[in-house]
Amino acid sequence: MSKIFILGLPRTGTTSICATMLTLGFSVAHTAYTQTTFENAEVIADTPIFNDYELLNQFYPNSQFIYLTRQPEKWLPSIKQLLQRMYKNVMREDGGFNTIIKRCYTETFAPFTWENINNDAFLLSCYEQHKAKVTAYFKTQNKPVLFIDISQSTSYEALTNFILSSDTELQNKNTKNTHHNGHFPLLNQGGKVTAWKDIKHANKIESTKNGRISSLDYLE
Repeated sequence: MSKIFILGLPRTGTTSICATMLTLGFSVAHTAYTQTTFENAEVIADTPIFNDYELLNQFYPNSQFIYLTRQPEKWLPSIKQLLQRMYKNVMREDGGFNTIIKRCYTETFAPFTWENINNDAFLLSCYEQHKAKVTAYFKTQNKPVLFIDISQSTSYEALTNFILSSDTELQNKNTKNTHHNGHFPLLNQGGKVTAWKDIKHANKIESTKNGRISSLDYLE
């Protein structure tokens, strides 16, 4: 089964690229916390993709991976604000976020402390280490990864070309929907994080089942 996984860290434009993928005809989930979500979505972004890409590559070996980059001076204040908002619910032992969110954030931004998530140097090191680890891993797999910054004018064409270069059934299904004069909508700007919830589309795949998560087979 082929998938397209969006590998960017939070606040690199995952919502914007997911919205674009909907317009290209794909079924899309922004975050995935159930096995059903993974089965139904052709494109999946954010949590747990940015943390579990090695396992996902093993479980879905014919898939494509797209890595979102962002200029540090724009990413740092945005990720810092997000992590500050999330901190209490990530660290709570009596509830808070679901276990998949907690695991992904505490592993990717380790050690996940209040001091660290307020430290630009620490956050930038997490960003650089994540990108380097992704690059090194997929080099060992001899698998190309598309690196794009969605704020750059050439990134939309790079995305559609990358999709068209695939040998999977996803290419055959969606080729007619790709075009080279498009652009990415800039969503969730100014600290907003809820744009995906507001999108209404037939191809939008829910991340949970009635608000509940389930175990993911690729982690077992």
